[in-house]
Amino acid sequence: MAGKPKLYYFDGRGKMESIRWLLAAAGVEFEEESLETREQYEKLLQGGSLMFQQVPMVEIDGMKMVQTRAILSYVAAKYNLYGKDLKERALIDMYVGGTDDLMGFILMFPFLSAEDKEKQRAVVVQKAISRYFPAYEKVLKDHGQDFLVGNNFSWADVHLLEAILMVEEKKSDVLSGFPQLQAFKARISSIPTIKKFLEPGSQRKPVPDDKYVETVRRVLHMYYDIKAN
Repeated sequence: MAGKPKLYYFDGRGKMESIRWLLAAAGVEFEEESLETREQYEKLLQGGSLMFQQVPMVEIDGMKMVQTRAILSYVAAKYNLYGKDLKERALIDMYVGGTDDLMGFILMFPFLSAEDKEKQRAVVVQKAISRYFPAYEKVLKDHGQDFLVGNNFSWADVHLLEAILMVEEKKSDVLSGFPQLQAFKARISSIPTIKKFLEPGSQRKPVPDDKYVETVRRVLHMYYDIKAN
């Protein structure tokens, strides 16, 4: 019997959080090794575990997988969250790609100055309500089904819920003009594995704080400033 997947990353969201979400949605227990020191990171590098010298890295099924999208695609396929045929998989990829674009505006947020955070907050909300949420609202309205693709729970649904909650942390009423997405959020949040992941004490990470930022900068020797988009 294969062991639990093991995740190597920082003790925070970053690029690993979507992997945590997808594993949790699939009902898969996983372990984590949090990078706290440069020495831990150097050990992974010297051991050849990081093909492109970067994390996230996930040990699963005898592989040491890197590249977030590759890991997510593997997990989705392995646990039947990737559609029933090639067309459904293409739609899932398309929707996940759009959600990734939106998340990209949020990923840099913790590393910005206070002034740039306010600018970026406005960018995140504007992009969400003018570009991304209308697209998903239309998909749900047009097909009238509970899920984004094939009327089955998939990676696309998990990824969109994660993004919705992230944007709501920037503006709590951001879904006020999107009734389909409000209903979608309630539906997906009530799926047992998702509901469990959203409860206190789960492996879901909180909003990144100054300690997380300091750890990432120290471990990666990331001494440059990041600017808002």
